Amino acid sequence: MNPIIRNIIIEGVKSRYKKEDKDKKPTDKQIQKKAENLEVEIKHEISDFIYLIIGVLSATFGLEGFLLPNSFIDGGVTGISLIVRELTGIQLPILIFCINLPFLILGFFAISKRFAIKSVLGILFLSLSLYFIPVPTITEDSILIATFGGFFLGLGIGMAIRGGAIIDGTEVLAIYISRKTSMTVGNVILVFNVLIFLTAAYFLSVEIALYAILTYFAASKTVDFVIDGVEEFMGVSIISEHNEEIRKAIVNNLGRGCTIYKAQNGFAKEGQPLKDTNVVYTVITRLEMSRLKTEIDKIDHEAFIIMASVKDAKGGMIKKKPLKKLK
Repeated sequence: MNPIIRNIIIEGVKSRYKKEDKDKKPTDKQIQKKAENLEVEIKHEISDFIYLIIGVLSATFGLEGFLLPNSFIDGGVTGISLIVRELTGIQLPILIFCINLPFLILGFFAISKRFAIKSVLGILFLSLSLYFIPVPTITEDSILIATFGGFFLGLGIGMAIRGGAIIDGTEVLAIYISRKTSMTVGNVILVFNVLIFLTAAYFLSVEIALYAILTYFAASKTVDFVIDGVEEFMGVSIISEHNEEIRKAIVNNLGRGCTIYKAQNGFAKEGQPLKDTNVVYTVITRLEMSRLKTEIDKIDHEAFIIMASVKDAKGGMIKKKPLKKLK
C-alpha cells in the first residue's frame, strides 16, 4: 500500500488507542499489528467493492440491453419485480429496491450486519444504475435475449456474491429456510422460482414463462461458473505456522467450528526430518468466504489455503447454530 496511506492508517490507530485507553500507552509492536490488520481489511473492502460494482454494471446491461425492452422476465426477486412492472407499470428501479428490502432485513438477522449493509449498497447501486445509465437494445431475437440476458444477469449476481453481497434476495430467503427445515438451499430456490414461472404463465403468457425458464437456466449456470453455486458449502483447509491464531479467529470472529489435523510438512531436504504441523479445517458458506480470507490475511498472508465445494453439510455449527454477528 502507498506509504502515505499507510502512515495515515498508523496515525489513525494511534488516535484510536488514545481514545480507548488514555492511561496505557501502546507499544510500537501493538500499533504495527493493528495497522497491518486495518490495512488488510481496507484492501479486502476495496476488492469486494470492485466486485460489487462489476456485478451491478453487468446486471444492468443484462436487464436494460436484453430483458426489459422485450418484456422478458427472470427468476428470483428480479423476476417478481419484472412481473409487477409488466402488470402495474411501476418503474423497475423502485420495485427492485422495495421488494428486496424485506430480504435484506432478514439477511441482517440471519447472516450478518456487514453482509446486509453491503447488500443494501449493491441493490441501491443497481436501482440507481437502471435509472440513470442508458443502455441500447442489443437484439430482438428471443433466444439471444433469454440466453445473453440471463448470462449477464447471472454474471452480475455471481460477482456481487464474490464481493460478499447480493443483488437478489432469493438466496437469503433460501439460506434462512434451509436452516429451519430439511430442505437444501437449491431446493428452496427451485420451488420459489417455479411459483414465479407459474405466475408469469397465468398473468402474462405461457411463451413468456417458457423463455423465463431459459433465462433463469442461463443465469443460474453463469452464477455456478462464477462462484460454483451459492447453495454449496466450502470445505477449507488452512496450513500455516500460525494455525492456533487462525483457529481462534475462526471460532471467535466468525462463530464457526473447526477441526485440527496433525500433519507433517512434506517439503524437506534429503536426510532432514519432516516438521510437524497442524492443519485447520473448517466448513463455511460461500457468503462467508470473503470474511474468512480477510481474517486469515490478518494473521498470515502466506498461509496455504485449499478450498473445495461441499454440496451440503449437516450438524456441527453450520445450520443448527445461527451465524454470529460479524462486526
